[in-house]
Amino acid sequence: MIRPVVIIPDLHGRADLLAEAAAYVEAVHGPDAHLLSLGDVIDRGPQSLECAALLLDLHRQGRATLLMGNHERMAQEGLQWFRQYLASRDPADYRRALEGFGWWMGNGGESVRREAGGLTLEQFPQVLAEYLDALGRVVYVTADGELHRTPPEEASVLVAHASPPVPHRQYPSPESAALWLRPFDGPFPLPEGVTYSVHGHTPVRVPVRLGRHVYLDLGAYETGQLALLAVNVTGRPEVTVLEGRGDPGAARRYPLFGEPLPTQTVTLTGRRQG
Repeated sequence: MIRPVVIIPDLHGRADLLAEAAAYVEAVHGPDAHLLSLGDVIDRGPQSLECAALLLDLHRQGRATLLMGNHERMAQEGLQWFRQYLASRDPADYRRALEGFGWWMGNGGESVRREAGGLTLEQFPQVLAEYLDALGRVVYVTADGELHRTPPEEASVLVAHASPPVPHRQYPSPESAALWLRPFDGPFPLPEGVTYSVHGHTPVRVPVRLGRHVYLDLGAYETGQLALLAVNVTGRPEVTVLEGRGDPGAARRYPLFGEPLPTQTVTLTGRRQG
């Protein structure tokens, strides 16, 4: 039996769109469909913790695989150094923890602190810590719907937050680069057998293909538009755009590049035009 795999890009705290997406995927693709989150689930929007909790629940049921985005990486930095400090009691580790926490707060984490009613390293939300611990960085999807951590022998689609994992002078590893690189840093080489790759991270006006790379982030937290891609390893992927509450006009400041992908649009109940 072939398991449908549906990729969901950057949510940035839009738990309402996540709930709609999960319901839509189950209704259209069946109860065995598997969600694959591209990361950047947290920050900016109003319900980061609820998004983390919903995805973590799906993950524990075996219904979702969760990848890290650059915003999760920033949230992780202070936490991992604080955990090291608790073991070492080395003040240098605590200093690094505070620096990492400040990095996150200055790049979107403040919205999570407001949502939580206060957030420190000492009082870090458990659901967020568990969500961060569950994240991978790169997966390969094969035609049977199975997910692999390394390139399989058969044809596959590579999925990572920002780009394929490639060596880059600014980052300590290819997996780190895959959290941060932009389309204009490419084109990126793909492993043998990979037919195309799928990413979020860089907001686009419509889902696009640039060479062998697909970009899906429609700025859902402000536009209310969320793209869902049903993986097709050997053919054109099926892309659906859910339109919920938001300001679609905000997308006008996103870059135009690549070849727009055919999409179908589903307008959600209660959508407000911006």
